[in-house]
Amino acid sequence: MNRERALKVVLVLVGLLFVAAIYPAVMPLWHASPEDDTGDTMMMSLYFTLGVFLLLAARKPSAHRSLVAFAAWSSFAHAVVMTILGFHLPSEQVGFWIGSSVLVVIGVALLAVSPSRQPVDQASAAAAQRPLDHSHQSRLVSGYAVHRGTVTKIKRQTTSPTDRLVS
Repeated sequence: MNRERALKVVLVLVGLLFVAAIYPAVMPLWHASPEDDTGDTMMMSLYFTLGVFLLLAARKPSAHRSLVAFAAWSSFAHAVVMTILGFHLPSEQVGFWIGSSVLVVIGVALLAVSPSRQPVDQASAAAAQRPLDHSHQSRLVSGYAVHRGTVTKIKRQTTSPTDRLVS
């Protein structure tokens, strides 16, 4: 199994796991009680949303490198906070540490198979092969062409004021 295929599998699995967070996010909204933890409800809504975007990113992971990195590093950050809270709240310690372990596994899995960065030479070569059109998808800004998100430096011929008079 190649790296991109493995990443697609991981994105779908993590995406489905995070989308499942809709259940604990919505149930307290339908059957509210004073014992409900509003912080958990809000956190689950964020994980649900991240799960939807991870599922969308599974189509073309290389185009969503920053989303994959965010999912991994935010999982690590959440795991650190949960681990520290486990020390301060002994009654919740086991649950926090299990949750932290799951988040670390998710972060490691996402980083282990994350899409590699496209070399600059390949990106420049690909941009140079495409003709620059003047539609709404392209624009020229001070010597740089931006076409569908790719920035290419434009080589200009410099002329002196006397060259303009001669021609």
